[in-house]
Amino acid sequence: MKTWHLATAATALALSANMAAAETLRFWTTETQAERLAKQEAMVAEFEAASGHTVEVIPVEEKDLGTRATAAFAAGDLPDVIYHTLQYALPWAEAGILDIDAATDVIEALGAETFAGGALEMAATEDGYASVPVDGWTQMLVYRKDLFDAAGLEAPTSFANVEAALAALHNPPEMYGFVAATKVDENFMSQVLEHVFLANGVTPVGADGLAPLDVAKTTEVLDFYKSIAEASPPGELYWDQSRTLYFSGNAAMIIWSPFILDELAGLRDSAPPTITDDPTSPELASKTGVVTNFAGPSNPDGAAWADIRYFGITADASTDAAMEFVQFSMDQGYTQTLSIAPEGKFPVRKGNGDDAEAFQKAWAALPVGVDRKAPLGALYAAEMIDEIVGGLNVAQRWGVAEGQLALASKLINSQAMNRIVREYIDGEIDAAAAVAAMNEAFSAI
Repeated sequence: MKTWHLATAATALALSANMAAAETLRFWTTETQAERLAKQEAMVAEFEAASGHTVEVIPVEEKDLGTRATAAFAAGDLPDVIYHTLQYALPWAEAGILDIDAATDVIEALGAETFAGGALEMAATEDGYASVPVDGWTQMLVYRKDLFDAAGLEAPTSFANVEAALAALHNPPEMYGFVAATKVDENFMSQVLEHVFLANGVTPVGADGLAPLDVAKTTEVLDFYKSIAEASPPGELYWDQSRTLYFSGNAAMIIWSPFILDELAGLRDSAPPTITDDPTSPELASKTGVVTNFAGPSNPDGAAWADIRYFGITADASTDAAMEFVQFSMDQGYTQTLSIAPEGKFPVRKGNGDDAEAFQKAWAALPVGVDRKAPLGALYAAEMIDEIVGGLNVAQRWGVAEGQLALASKLINSQAMNRIVREYIDGEIDAAAAVAAMNEAFSAI
């Protein structure tokens, strides 16, 4: 561990600025769009004025990040800080690309208790944390709260509640109970299925690698997925039909990312709600509820599926200055960090020692939208904002807890699960055959 542990990020910044000579840091970011780069440059300018250091913001396309980092590591020329996806946190720490001690010290200085537990757990190692969680988003079960309330239905927080809603609300073609992902060559189906499997506590990996799927629990998942597929329109369905049918008022439930939140409120002309004659109306948003933590019968605690992003301090970094930069970005500059894309950057720190909800409040006040702007807090109720952010506390992904994220990613990316689940919901095979087929396909991978 580093020898200095500081109570607050503000103290850390002040002390190390006095102790250390000014440094020039290199910061790799995958937020490469011009508007997002401008916001990062603005945050960097604030840090430079406060610290005396200089930061070069270097855009790197996400698809190139892995190969560029590996090459830079081999050459001893890594940047000081990398903004990276979850998939790299543990492998890079194991390979020596990331400085675990530095990331852990930053988290401790900021207060580990101020971070969402799920986001921290995903980056946890035996020696601390691979990287510092920055932001994330949780996949959402989006539903017509007005219809649920009128029918006396409970929120769709479980398989059972969803199935009860299907029985009450499914009335095609005017109203489909669900729009399930069924297009097997779409990553959207993989993502939705992983969420549903996690909800029931089912995973194909263990600490030692591949693990056979639990037959009973997997059968529950298959039966549930078949029920939502049967309450969906026919055809090859993915995110496009899900959004279109929900926006037209013809679907009671869908699963989607939070990037739907501004569109729901009529803020994006390219994807307007059509439930009313006014495509700019926020009416559909006012009738919508969301669920992030979702539970199956064998896993009553449920799970949220999340995509988390991190700041990694590298092995080649000017360590103290890099730590100052990350601390600033997660404290004094955190609202600016989140403002890059608030609809997809939920705060992994809800607050600090002064106000336990300071950053959540600031985030809810940030404007979202494309053709029109409005803060999420003006569009959605406080309890919905709490639900959106709260999913990060219980966020999970296959393979993270077991240290097998790379293997799990290969299984998911193969799309074998999609194909076999589709065969089951189409009645081509029974549940036992589907479980056996998935185990066989995963073993081949």
